[in-house]
Amino acid sequence: MYRIGVDLGGTNIAVGLVNEKFEIEVKKSVPTGATRPADEIIADMAATVAAVCAEKGIDVSDIESIGIATPGTANNATGVVEYANNLPFSMTPIAAMLAEKLGYKKSVKIANDANAAAWGEAVAGAAMGTKNNVMITLGTGVGGGVILDGKLYTGFNFAAGELGHTVIEVDGAQCSCGRRGCWEAYSSATALIRMTKEKIEECNQMGRKTIMSDKPKVSGRTACDAMRAGDEAAKEVYDKYIKYLACGLVNMINIFQPEVISLGGGISGEGQSLIDALLPLVRAAQYGGASEKATQLKIAKLGNDAGIIGAAMLA
Repeated sequence: MYRIGVDLGGTNIAVGLVNEKFEIEVKKSVPTGATRPADEIIADMAATVAAVCAEKGIDVSDIESIGIATPGTANNATGVVEYANNLPFSMTPIAAMLAEKLGYKKSVKIANDANAAAWGEAVAGAAMGTKNNVMITLGTGVGGGVILDGKLYTGFNFAAGELGHTVIEVDGAQCSCGRRGCWEAYSSATALIRMTKEKIEECNQMGRKTIMSDKPKVSGRTACDAMRAGDEAAKEVYDKYIKYLACGLVNMINIFQPEVISLGGGISGEGQSLIDALLPLVRAAQYGGASEKATQLKIAKLGNDAGIIGAAMLA
């Protein structure tokens, strides 16, 4: 039995054929062309789905279900993307449109992309085997998805899970959402880059040496790499970042008490060292303190495939 997962991004459309073991057997991607009309984007989605099936030697009608991970507010009851700020979707029935273009008569489900990735980790990744878990993605922003009692939680309006837009610093740094002090403004890769640049500027003004100044371009890895090389200024940046990240994670634990919080996105590439840095701060601050039943922090396992696998398993 095969299922199709479509991960619709602002840059690429990725489609995967997923088997019963949650393995992607065939994967293809095409540019999204995000400024094009919705109908053209969905036509390319359909063509890519058909190409994936053709490579496997099966017909689209043989697919058990199709799922779409999409940016924006995805109404998973109606299959309509109600709003997406980076794609030309407004009350767009993408599930029905894709099914029509493929002549597909079975289920097509949709979910917000971060929610789909969280579902992927719950079904086949770091949170597999748990019924209550949260995924946090640490990339350009801070995304999230929540699984409660074995079900993807989307709220009454299908817009739940914007965990990065909870405030951890009142009147703090400006966030792209319009608020100030959002967790995203302190714990995204974008925030880490900002903190790194601020520290480099501070060091330059003080005549303080830091190897971070020698880098031609600052990235989310700059402070991490310099810290491992023994750079004290980089360690100050990293410690500050970890403090804010831990603060938000404690909030997630106190609200949801999940069995697992999995961390994905670019920053999660730090691996176990990231978990080791976070745990003492999280355990010290979480409600009730550390216990044998404390929430586990894990690095997400599925990487860039989480959206495809999660979408494929939405049905």
